Formats: sequence, C-alpha cells, structure tokens
Amino acid sequence: MGIENARIDERLIHGQVANMWTNYLQATRIMVVDNEAAKSDIAKSSLKLATPAGVALSVLPIEKAAANIKSGRYENQRVFLIVKKPETLLELVKMGVNLPTVNVGNMSKKADTKQLTKSVNVSETDITALKALQDEKITVVVQMVPNEPKYSFDELLIKGEGK
Repeated sequence: MGIENARIDERLIHGQVANMWTNYLQATRIMVVDNEAAKSDIAKSSLKLATPAGVALSVLPIEKAAANIKSGRYENQRVFLIVKKPETLLELVKMGVNLPTVNVGNMSKKADTKQLTKSVNVSETDITALKALQDEKITVVVQMVPNEPKYSFDELLIKGEGK
C-alpha cells in the first residue's frame, strides 16, 4: 500500500481525477504536492471541494510530503499523488520517496513547449526532469484517463522530435 499512482496534471483535482482516476485506483487519499497550493487557503478550499466524498485530501509542500511518506504515515492507505510539474516528482525522489510509475496527464501548451499529445506539451526543463525520473528506474507513461491506452514517454518524445 501507499502511493498507488503519481500523476502530473496542471489542473490538479478536476473531473477526470476526482471521478475516473480516483475510482480506478480505489484511492483512499488524494495527495496534492505543490508548494504554492499548500500556502493558499483558497487553493486548499477549492481542492477540498473537488475531492470525492469519502476520500481524504492532503495538500502539502514538497518537503513535508516527502517526510510524511518516508515516515510511513500513509502505508495503510491507497494514495493518489498529484503534482503540476515533473520537477516536483524529481524533488520527491531525490528526497528518498519511491514512486511506482509516473503518469503524465495534462501539461498545457506554452511558448517554450512542444506537443506530444493533444493534452501533453513539454519544455526542455520538463523533458530533463522526466528523463531523470526514468534514470531512477521509474516508468513514465502518458495516459489521459484509465480507459485510454498508455503511451511510453520515450515513444512520444521520439515521434514529437520527428515532426
């Protein structure tokens, strides 16, 4: 038990996460790891409203999340960990957190990004962080919702570079 899935989704908790992913993973806790959201009462209130009934919510800064996870605080729970950026997951890993896989769900288009799928756009910084996670033997997949196919991050990156 513990972390069932780590997802990168700039929207954090929304319909797909609250309904589809949480049910699919049978998550008992959603853990949002984001330094800015953890400091904002408005963000925390919004995330709480979006969390399904019966599912616990933690909104934590990176260091506190790492400390709680490593202390075994969530071992008897099914945790769905959500972050906005791959760099956040890399920081957690560098702090000693073990992640089963990383699911890239939604990263919006910006001036410095390239499109991998209709909902995943990555910058060079994102690519570096995702490759560093892979170097730690963590599988990185791109999958919007559970009933859609999973794609290898490397496969999509190669296709994206071929455009």
